[in-house]
Amino acid sequence: MSLQRLIVTFKPEELVLHALYKTQDGPNPGTKARHREVTGLTRTGLTQALEALEGGAECVGTSGFTTREDALLVAISPDADKLAKGA
Repeated sequence: MSLQRLIVTFKPEELVLHALYKTQDGPNPGTKARHREVTGLTRTGLTQALEALEGGAECVGTSGFTTREDALLVAISPDADKLAKGA
């Protein structure tokens, strides 16, 4: 399994997470196994994003005046998982 994209949308009374990932012939939609699979990937992706933000982020795009949308670029190391465990 590999997480390709994670989109976080904040709404008035909910948080919507869209996870795009690749997997080999996994469980069918709606099964408990698939729910566990995507929940684990999402948790890992959010954890990696938070750890990367602690290291700093570069603003690479902006738009809007009163309603703003900024794009942040955060570099993560392929060995980030090993580095975090060693710290």
